[in-house]
Amino acid sequence: MKQFTGINDVSDVTGLLQSAFVYKNEPLKSRDLGNGKTIGLIFLNPSLRTRMSTQKAAQNLGLNVIVLNISGEGWKLEFTDGTIMNGPEAEHVREAAAVIGEYCDIIGLRAFAELKDPERDYAEHWLRAFIEYGGRPVISLESATRHPLQSFADLMTIVELTNKPRPKVVLTWAPHPNPLPQAVANSFCEWMLMSEVDLVVTHPEGYELAKSFTGDAKVEYDQKRAFAGADFIYAKNWSSYRDYGRVLNTDKSWMITEQKMALTDNARFMHCLPVRRNVVVADTVLDSPASVVVRQAGNRVWSAQAVIARILEANG
Repeated sequence: MKQFTGINDVSDVTGLLQSAFVYKNEPLKSRDLGNGKTIGLIFLNPSLRTRMSTQKAAQNLGLNVIVLNISGEGWKLEFTDGTIMNGPEAEHVREAAAVIGEYCDIIGLRAFAELKDPERDYAEHWLRAFIEYGGRPVISLESATRHPLQSFADLMTIVELTNKPRPKVVLTWAPHPNPLPQAVANSFCEWMLMSEVDLVVTHPEGYELAKSFTGDAKVEYDQKRAFAGADFIYAKNWSSYRDYGRVLNTDKSWMITEQKMALTDNARFMHCLPVRRNVVVADTVLDSPASVVVRQAGNRVWSAQAVIARILEANG
C-alpha cells in the first residue's frame, strides 16, 4: 500500500481487516516495525479520536510521532501556482509539504471540506498537494470527501458484532445545527458497498449524497421504513451536496429515539463521534446497551495500526 486515502487504495480489504483484529489481540506484535522512522500527523482541523488513536497506533509500531496543528501553529499556506504571494499566505504548499517530507517517513493529513465550492472540495486539493509535493506515503486522517480510517473501524465493529451472513446496515441522516461535510457518510457508503452487508441510506429529500459514493445503495426517504428489520443504525449529519454546504432543514423528527430503534431487529447504534445528545440521538439510545459508539472509537486504534503497518511493510 503506497498511501491510504480511501478503500480503493486497499488491494485486500479482508486481509487488512484480519490484520486489524490481530493487532487488537496483540497490540505490540510489531513493535519494532517502525524503529528509526517518523510519522508526521498534520491537522488543519480539530481532532480527538483521530489524533489519539493514530498516535497510539504509530507508537505501538515503534514510530516516532510529530503532531502539528498547522492551522494554529504553522504558516498560512498558498496553493495556487504562479500567484504573487502578497496576501496573508506566507508559505506555498510546494515548500511546506516537501519540508515535512524531509522530516517524516509517513505523512498523515486531516483537512476538512470548506463547504463553499464543491469542485474545489471534491478535487481534494489539500490531499493531492501533499501527495504530489511531500514525496512520502500519505494517510488521510479525514479529507474533504472521505474519512477512511473511521470507515475501516466502522467495518471492523460491524464484523465483530454481526451474527448474520449479510446484515442490514442503515446510514441515517440526523439533524444538526451546523453545516457538516459529507466525508463520513461518503466514506461509510464506499466501505459498506464493498462489504457483505445490505446498505440502506435514509435522509430527507435534498440531502442526497454524490452518486459516485452511494452507487447502487437503496435510498429511502421514509426513515421509519428504512429502520424496519435493521441490524445496525449509523447516524450522521451532513449538509446538502445538491445545494452545496447548505443546511436545508433541522427536522427534529429525524433524531434517533428508542421508539425508532424498536422498529429494528435489535440493532446496534453507531456514530463516529462527537455527537450532539438529544439533537442527533436521544440519551436513552446513546446510553443504552445497543450503543457501540465507544467500541467504534476503540477500534480506531487497530484500524490505524493495520494501515500504518501495511504502509511500512510496502515502503521499507
